[in-house]
Amino acid sequence: MLPKYKRILLKLSGESLMGEKSYGIDARIIAQYAKDISQIADLGVQVAIVIGGGNIYRGMDEKETGIERATGDYMGMLATVINGMALQSGLEKIGLFTRLQSAIKMEQIAEPYIRRRAIRHLEKGRIVIFGAGTGNPYFTTDTAASLRAIEIEADVILKGTRVDGIYTADPEKDKTARRYNVISFDEVYRNNLNVMDMTAFTLCHENKLPIIVFDMNQPGNLLKVVSGEEVGTLVK
Repeated sequence: MLPKYKRILLKLSGESLMGEKSYGIDARIIAQYAKDISQIADLGVQVAIVIGGGNIYRGMDEKETGIERATGDYMGMLATVINGMALQSGLEKIGLFTRLQSAIKMEQIAEPYIRRRAIRHLEKGRIVIFGAGTGNPYFTTDTAASLRAIEIEADVILKGTRVDGIYTADPEKDKTARRYNVISFDEVYRNNLNVMDMTAFTLCHENKLPIIVFDMNQPGNLLKVVSGEEVGTLVK
């Protein structure tokens, strides 16, 4: 089977790692993700990954916590490194070669993010996990995913979520909501649909980088997306 994409950036939400838990990391989800990623790596697809940190810490209201926004964002970046280490461990347990790169220096845990080194790892078949977001407060991990995808010249961003695509409205609240198979960037702007935060989405639009939103928690979906099957919603 020939994959449709040679190099991808997989964006995973921190919340998805919780599985059925209310906090933290579900080992079964890590194992499932590792298996799904190994299936596409076996096809020769070059895989880079960005994970959120919402299962451990997410930016909270400064008035409620007393923690200023910038400090809270740095705390969230550290949470993404913890998730990256967990996924790295799951991938290596099944024999995959990985590298964890961090936008914040922490030499004992991860390599510093260096664009050329990341691309070289990908070319050698290693799976590269980007941790610590962009390394700057006020930017989300969606923005980090868009930025890294553009920097490494990925063919597509695959946004793995708990829903199976982009809908006309929230499908959990509106039973009449219908799913788009394909939608343009302009339509997303026009209909005010929530795909990524606006900074991340605009980066993809300006650099003509397509996005596919799909249900990552359905085993085998990642392989279907990479193989070119119509899974989820394509934004182009």
